[in-house]
Amino acid sequence: MRVTIDAPADSATPALVVSRIIAASPEVLFDAWTDPRSLAAWMQPGDATLTEVSADARVGGEFSILMHMPGSPVLHRGTYLEVDRPRRLVFTWRSRFTDDDDTVVTVDFRVTDAGTEVAVTHERLPHDAARAAHDAGWTDCLTELAAWVGRD
Repeated sequence: MRVTIDAPADSATPALVVSRIIAASPEVLFDAWTDPRSLAAWMQPGDATLTEVSADARVGGEFSILMHMPGSPVLHRGTYLEVDRPRRLVFTWRSRFTDDDDTVVTVDFRVTDAGTEVAVTHERLPHDAARAAHDAGWTDCLTELAAWVGRD
């Protein structure tokens, strides 16, 4: 697992980058990010016990991810900005943890000798607490994704 915080050339706000090499093809992993049933199965970071997903994975399509956490559910919403199977997925990401402002997530899928590197770049996070929360969340999600594709 690799986690870095970079400042994109066009922004003064640091971007969070979390990546992991997963033993699966880019197609399988890309589809796991765009199929609502698959997404609900593995996008359960931290103490999430259940995730409900609706997704229209096309440019301009929207998604809703409701994560049931102890105490209260957390709703994440967004719009797909780029859908380039199996190379890249870009979408906005909004929740109470982004102060209900749109942030931008880019997921890149790169073939390696050991499988596919899945790199999640999260830009426009409003403050350090949001970066820390999303660092933990995306790290957990990639761990869950690796377990989910290796379940067979």
